[in-house]
Amino acid sequence: MYDIIILGAGPAGLTAGLYAGRAKLNTLIIEKAIAGGQISGTAWVENYPAAPENSTGMSLSERMEEQAKEYCEFKSANITSVELDGEVKKVTTDDGNTYEAKVVIISTGATHRKLDVPGEDEFANMGVSYCATCDGPFYTGLDIYVVGGGDSALEEGLYLTKFANSVTIIHRRDEFRASQVVIDKVQAEPKIKFELDAIVKEIKGDKEAKSIVVENTKTGETKELSNPNGDPIGIFPFVGYIPQTNIFEGKIDMNYGYIVTDADMKTNVEGVFAVGDTREKSVRQMVTAAGDGCTAAVVAGRYLEGQQW
Repeated sequence: MYDIIILGAGPAGLTAGLYAGRAKLNTLIIEKAIAGGQISGTAWVENYPAAPENSTGMSLSERMEEQAKEYCEFKSANITSVELDGEVKKVTTDDGNTYEAKVVIISTGATHRKLDVPGEDEFANMGVSYCATCDGPFYTGLDIYVVGGGDSALEEGLYLTKFANSVTIIHRRDEFRASQVVIDKVQAEPKIKFELDAIVKEIKGDKEAKSIVVENTKTGETKELSNPNGDPIGIFPFVGYIPQTNIFEGKIDMNYGYIVTDADMKTNVEGVFAVGDTREKSVRQMVTAAGDGCTAAVVAGRYLEGQQW
């Protein structure tokens, strides 16, 4: 029997574990992959307070994991089912083990949203990638196309200029959703070109992706973008995320897949909190995820001390 089980080891889950463990609460963190979640694949992080110069998402994730492991137990497993009702919550993993706790903090995060166009799945890992840090070096000297207009798309586009012959950013509008400092850097980078008011319709190739078909959102005109010499290309979609909350459907209040919470990270189920990209919120950043984790752990501690839900 644990005091708290945290589902997921992204920045929100790791912060919750750090605060809960330091409060002498018996805490278990369950993670199916590597700690850090989405941020672990980010090339560099410039907007996390007090982050050392040239910090990467992976380096910050590893440090957060080290801190949490000083105070929490970790389990590497995939969660197959949960029972959230009642005073004792149950979490079952793919190795057949069931863990019990008085409080569950959901921090299962989100995955990259796909373009859902012909060729995307066919050329996965053969031209289509969702992690610039992981796969950028494979496209050294080639033309790369980044799809999206937010901070992630533009930051990863900047990172990919280290390897690419050119980087073309494809965005459905003529204005970006990214912060102005990132927009300024992108516009000043000579290797970056823009294909605005455009959406991707198809990815073509043979054994590897060779071209990308885009449609102008204003005129309906389509055109095919490729390297004139027939070289392969790289396509990196950064068009949002899908919350990993399917396992909680019917067990907890959600809105479009995001778990609904109050300002204290409480859900409609007593003893269950949700944090980070899992929950419905307006700003999804590493710093807000860490804040969510801190809040959930502190409020969970009060709840375990007998305060009213």
